[in-house]
Amino acid sequence: MILFDPYLVNIIEGAWLTLVVAFGSLLIAIALGLAGALGKLSRFRALRIVATLYSSVVRGVPDLVLMLLVFYGGQLAINQLLSLSGSNASVDIDPLSAGIATIGFIYGAYLTETFRGAILAIPPGQAEAARAFGMSSARVVISIITPQMIRFALPGFTNIWLVLIKATALVSIIGLTDMMYRAKQASGATHAAFVYFLAAGAVYLLITTVSLWILGALMRRFSRGVRQASA
Repeated sequence: MILFDPYLVNIIEGAWLTLVVAFGSLLIAIALGLAGALGKLSRFRALRIVATLYSSVVRGVPDLVLMLLVFYGGQLAINQLLSLSGSNASVDIDPLSAGIATIGFIYGAYLTETFRGAILAIPPGQAEAARAFGMSSARVVISIITPQMIRFALPGFTNIWLVLIKATALVSIIGLTDMMYRAKQASGATHAAFVYFLAAGAVYLLITTVSLWILGALMRRFSRGVRQASA
């Protein structure tokens, strides 16, 4: 039966590695996105400049170019610096680390704008009123700002997450045996490219569908008690 085709099973097994890359990249992207958003909203001009350059430059360079720069150019630059310092050591960046770091770095720039917009959407008077009632700054952030920021950020975050999942296919070009890499191997061995790339596409569609359901549930959870504007 086609469901027990060893190539198809191999592609499905590659989905685990795709998810590892996706979630690892997401954690980096969230951290960089929050740092970038706070930097752009900082009262310090230097931080605003650095955060603006990060979000603007990274979003303007193709993902494929950045992936190749990190994997090939990154380790070359590090090894040259080590050689200039007189060290005989060398660094070999593995495809998994390069893929996770690069995708996280790229989508951190997009989340910077998402988080920045979400923070700006919160009326500043709410935090001021909370402090007037004696709430500490930490309590204001946890109880007032964060829940609302999540609600405002979720629509944009959802779109970025879906694009990030699809972007994980780029790691196949640097030798990581994810779904796309295995699909290419299967199509090359059997000359049935349509079948195996369609299978990989179906798995990506399944992942994004489940993601939409989970993130939609989160959106409803954080929107409780919020009156929706009538059309």
